[in-house]
Amino acid sequence: MALTTLPISPRSLCFDKDVFMKENFDVDQFVAECRRRVSLETLREDLEVYYKLLRSAMIELINKDYADFVNLSTNLVGMDKAINNLSVPLGQLREEVMTVRTAMDTAVQEIENRLATRAAIRDKKACLQRLMNITHSVEKIEKILDIQDQGQGDGERELTGQLIERVATEFNQLQFYVTQSKGLPLVEKIRPRIAAITTTLQHSLETSFLEGLRTSNRDILRQCLRTYATIDKIKDAEALFRQTIVRPYMEEVLTEAVLTSHPQGLKGLYSRVLDFIPAHCKPLREVTTGLVPSSAQGEVVRGYDFLVNAVWPEVIAGLEKRTPSIFAPGNPSMFHQKYSTSMNFLDAFELECGSQASVKRLRSHPSYNTFMTKWSLPVYYQIRFQEIGGALETSLMSPFNNASDKTLFQLNAPYTLWQCMAKCWVQDIYLSPLCHRFWKLTLQLLSRYGTWVKEIREKEIPKKETEQTGQTSTGTTSTTTAIMTYTSTMTTVTTTPASLASTPGPSSQGTTPSSPLVTMTQIVCLVTDSDTIIDKVEEFFSTVIQPRIAAVGVKNTDVLTDALGESKELISQELPGFGDYIVQQIAEHCVVNLKPANDIPRLYRRTNREVPSKASSYVSATVKPLQMFLEEHAVIISASRRSQWMVSILNVVTERYYSVTDDILTAVKKMEDSLKRLKKLRKGDSGNSSSSGGMSDDDKIRLQLVLDVKQFGEEIQALSVPLDAISTYRQLVELVESAQTNSTQPQ
Repeated sequence: MALTTLPISPRSLCFDKDVFMKENFDVDQFVAECRRRVSLETLREDLEVYYKLLRSAMIELINKDYADFVNLSTNLVGMDKAINNLSVPLGQLREEVMTVRTAMDTAVQEIENRLATRAAIRDKKACLQRLMNITHSVEKIEKILDIQDQGQGDGERELTGQLIERVATEFNQLQFYVTQSKGLPLVEKIRPRIAAITTTLQHSLETSFLEGLRTSNRDILRQCLRTYATIDKIKDAEALFRQTIVRPYMEEVLTEAVLTSHPQGLKGLYSRVLDFIPAHCKPLREVTTGLVPSSAQGEVVRGYDFLVNAVWPEVIAGLEKRTPSIFAPGNPSMFHQKYSTSMNFLDAFELECGSQASVKRLRSHPSYNTFMTKWSLPVYYQIRFQEIGGALETSLMSPFNNASDKTLFQLNAPYTLWQCMAKCWVQDIYLSPLCHRFWKLTLQLLSRYGTWVKEIREKEIPKKETEQTGQTSTGTTSTTTAIMTYTSTMTTVTTTPASLASTPGPSSQGTTPSSPLVTMTQIVCLVTDSDTIIDKVEEFFSTVIQPRIAAVGVKNTDVLTDALGESKELISQELPGFGDYIVQQIAEHCVVNLKPANDIPRLYRRTNREVPSKASSYVSATVKPLQMFLEEHAVIISASRRSQWMVSILNVVTERYYSVTDDILTAVKKMEDSLKRLKKLRKGDSGNSSSSGGMSDDDKIRLQLVLDVKQFGEEIQALSVPLDAISTYRQLVELVESAQTNSTQPQ
């Protein structure tokens, strides 16, 4: 039903009537879409309405054409008779067509049989022609070569000049015909004669080729090589050159006797091998490559590579068989020297090849791979690994010994680490095929050092803090004693060098009471040496490591830089712990000298002492341990570490000084208030005694504290530390000044 004949549907329906006429109408999809808009009950009602419309339209259409429907059977009267009249002629036509088709099939089959017979005759004719050509070629070649009685006569002769090329051309055709006629009885019968021809031709070619090599006659060589190429025997020519020319020379040169007797050793042996190329290969290179300048440049015979296929395999075979000692990895220094010399020889040999194609053939040759695998590079690396890694491990057994060269480092362990890292990339140890292994070893060395630094921080520092705590609890409060104690601790490394030089054994590395503690100087040296490593390792990477990595084809070094940064971080993250310990220890020695400040009230209360005009001696004594520390390590400590540690120490000392001063002022204030209350109770009493200047004892105490604090600030500035860097000092000044100001105000 066309869309135009569909009845017009009410607009109230929940669906479009045209959707039923689509070819891809799907009931499930239609119901699912309608359910999104209305309920199933509404959909059912709308479908019933539309069904009634369609039914009414169909009834109207039938009523409209009712006459045509009724007369439909009347119009078909007589149709059966007409059909029967047509069936007879159609049957006759079918029989005639089948007869013609059978005749055509028979004719086609006969033609195909005749064509197959003709093809077989043609193949037999071609085969017969090939056999005739084989017989003709054999007879022709035998006539040229004077071979009689099927190769058993004595009339064979040597071929020279163009006669060789003529025979070779004829022989090449003979080989083609024999290949096409393989398995035929005549071919098998004539094969001995062909073998005799082959032997005679090869013998003549070999004789002519060797004569050309002996006389360096380029024309003869060119003709022989062209003939070899014609009969597809290029490999035979290269094998003949290797066997008759290369092998005798290499058997004489590649021997242990030459290796040991030559003044230059392996380098001299390789020089004699390279001398073979211009001495014996020059004519062949002129003929086959045309790269060697020649006065009589002629036709170039392509397809030969005598250096790669004849000289190189014989050299490698001679090295493996007669000089195997050069590959021995037992002595790493000798192995490195021989490997480097061999690689230089390989580079020189590749230059002699003359073209990139020849170099590619050389590198893909089986003997090339054999030569490269003969070098036991993993064994060499293991020996170097044990040598370099063992040196670092040995240094970590006595890490705090003095470095043999104090230009950069003070302690043995950091100095040895730096030496080991340098060894990985030094010319006499590094090998480019092991670049990735030496890079890994470099990271392992840094990681091992970082682990050792962590062990020192976790084991030795707590042990030393425990001992220092015990000493502090039993120590004296005297300023002189405190300075003497600090001096004794600081000078341990210089006054007892024998104790530092001792190498601890396995029993001394434990936590026994007899284990020597790490001194303050050793800790300072450890921090400064570690800082030096962190600062220098990036420069070492860019100047030493990166050029070698770039030489092996690595362009993107971001990953390597990140790995190096992680190794540096492994060391640097442990240094703040040492810095905190140094700050704590020096600050403790300084703070001990603040105890005399508690005696200031006793010195001025009811003693009629004069008004204070200068600072107390404990102020300079408080800073004295820090000054001594800086003077003793002035050469070692970097400027940044010096500033960092001074500020941290002075901040700690100032905070303790603030606490002591605040306690004193609080006690003075309480005492002063108590005396005032007592004075009010004793109205007739004279109160506190005063000095001749009329200043009270409490005011003298406050004044003394002000003088001490100002002197403390001057001591800080004398250390080249700005007062602004000490956050608590301003609070300390405000504390004593406000106390002095408040005491002068009328009560």
